[in-house]
Amino acid sequence: MGSIAPPEDIIFRSKLPDIEIINDIPLHTYCFERIAQFAHRPCVIDGATGAVLTYAEVDAAARRFAAGLNGEGIRRGDVFMILLRNSPEFVIAFLAGSHGGAIATTANPFYTPGEIHKQAVGSGARLIITESCYVDKIRDFARERGVTIVTVGDSPAPEGCRSFADLLRADAGALLPVEFDPDDVVALPYSSGTTGLPKGVMLTHRSLITSVAQQVDGDNPNLYLHEDDVLLCVLPLFHIYALNSVLLCGLRVGATILIMRRFDVGPLLELVQRYQVTIAPFVPPIVLEFVKSPLVDGYDLSSIRMVMSGAAPMGKDLEDKFMAKIPNAQLGQVRLETTHSIRFFGFFSTDYCLGCFSSRLARLLVIEKSNGQTYSDAFPMNEASTLSLFIKLLPNFLLSR
Repeated sequence: MGSIAPPEDIIFRSKLPDIEIINDIPLHTYCFERIAQFAHRPCVIDGATGAVLTYAEVDAAARRFAAGLNGEGIRRGDVFMILLRNSPEFVIAFLAGSHGGAIATTANPFYTPGEIHKQAVGSGARLIITESCYVDKIRDFARERGVTIVTVGDSPAPEGCRSFADLLRADAGALLPVEFDPDDVVALPYSSGTTGLPKGVMLTHRSLITSVAQQVDGDNPNLYLHEDDVLLCVLPLFHIYALNSVLLCGLRVGATILIMRRFDVGPLLELVQRYQVTIAPFVPPIVLEFVKSPLVDGYDLSSIRMVMSGAAPMGKDLEDKFMAKIPNAQLGQVRLETTHSIRFFGFFSTDYCLGCFSSRLARLLVIEKSNGQTYSDAFPMNEASTLSLFIKLLPNFLLSR
């Protein structure tokens, strides 16, 4: 049997410089750490209505809604479900959970009743925030389980439900004090189910802060977001890609986040032109529709300086056709997972190389050779110790219990 390379020969490091990771503050404080600099700048624009909320308004609304959640019995460590399409209310509710020490589990409102019930039971959700059009999917379940339903948009709320607006009128000063721990879970998104049924992923304040910091903090950030950017949010916030790399990263740098409730190529093009979108996070199916649509040539898309594509790889042929539509933009492909938020950035890519690991990703161990032999077979490193090593090196892994 041939010799096996020593461990140091199979360890890869990011080419980007290390950065300081802030691990002693909660997620909402980290995202709004520099709010004094851009308190009156637009934070969220609702693409459907044109309504604009400033950073100061979003921060104040999140504090009030956190107090409103307290009034409904939600305390530190309690789980509530955000069953919403992209909307300003989604942003406010998620940040409110962080303020109150609660845990937000995010779910697709287009799920079947059975799928919603399964996630609500599995996560232990005590309250569900949704739109009135989805209430029939959860009404019987909520009644049986004693789960509170909070609805967005309608006043008064449907029978048996509470109104989002009512909770938003709570006194922020009544918010209960929270004994914060960086390893408290703040988000409980569910995986896409690639290798089986969707699974709840416990993401802590520490892990999400680390992940966002890798992307936008330091002297050489990966995403190069700026406070004067207009960031398109058409990807669903209930998935980790948009929640992390669009919403949280955008908030951290003070960018303007333009929210679309769903993808439609015509309205998307109109919004890009109207609001001069500079950053466009997409996925390959959207890119394909973009390339195929005859509408694209009728709009001025010159404001777009960067396109991020994630969730799945984009082929070279599709990439070339897409970039021909917006030749002044830079394209980067991003690889990320719900479970650990490891990121591979392709902004330094070549025709044969994706790019590099993000800052602060200390090491990646190759554990399987082309001949099928794993390095763990050759070295005294079982599955448990390998996982332990990764968790120690990479604080943006999920919490495992």
